[in-house]
Amino acid sequence: MSWYRNTVWFVKGLREYTRGGYESASRRFNPADVEVDVAGRSFLVTGANSGIGKATAKEIARRGGTVHLVCRNKERAEVAKEEIVTETGNQNIFLHIVDISNPKEIWKFAEKFQNEHKLNVLINNAGCMVNNRELTEDGLEKNFATNTLGTYIMTTALMPLLEKAADARVRQQVVLTEQWAKTYRNIHFSVMHPGWADTPAVRSSMPDFYERMKNSLRTEAQGADTVLWLAVSPEATKLPSGLFFQDRQPVPTHLPLAYTHSPPEDEEKLMEMLEEFSQKFKSVSPGI
Repeated sequence: MSWYRNTVWFVKGLREYTRGGYESASRRFNPADVEVDVAGRSFLVTGANSGIGKATAKEIARRGGTVHLVCRNKERAEVAKEEIVTETGNQNIFLHIVDISNPKEIWKFAEKFQNEHKLNVLINNAGCMVNNRELTEDGLEKNFATNTLGTYIMTTALMPLLEKAADARVRQQVVLTEQWAKTYRNIHFSVMHPGWADTPAVRSSMPDFYERMKNSLRTEAQGADTVLWLAVSPEATKLPSGLFFQDRQPVPTHLPLAYTHSPPEDEEKLMEMLEEFSQKFKSVSPGI
């Protein structure tokens, strides 16, 4: 029975993640939520040269925000920046070349950024889906280095800057979001699922899935909608910090009967391990 129920929930969830799910959910959206002027506010978006990151950065730029694009590939990032400036007319777009899988680079970038800029909203969008085991130059598994440790260091390193800001906001991994929401009460943390969107990451990392689902996938803008809403809407911060969102609504982080909850002590251990790792790479970083 539990297998059947979870199968039903999976099929239901898959449908909700597609373009049809977005179109259905968007009927209850209030357009005014994101029709805001964010001039004077500073946003940092990682992985911003393509996909959901670029779509998010572009929409923030349309609303007058200062946008910092943090990207790994300089050539693609420059093309993305030019596109955003051209389409939005916003000249306050800054480019930073950082490999989020390289913890030493992140620490070095964050210290320099704190000395030169302010920050209101951090959007941890960069991620990877490496199917085969691959190690970074530091001997870290590539997915862990990018999706977990890199996100942890970027947020931790910029936390002092965020704590100085009015209406500071962060988006990141589920467990990190929940844990940091308990610690930093003056920063609004949230995490979201974009649904299945037609992005370069999905096309390259999940080719079979893409071929089966390509006619049903969300657009990049649809995938980015909730990120934008969480980043700019006054409505988002009326909800508690630390929640997981899909299509502008808080949703459970686990499927019913999936038994994927982690004990509190395991989550605490994860945070301790990440802190230990992050400090190790900070201490050997040149120029810090």
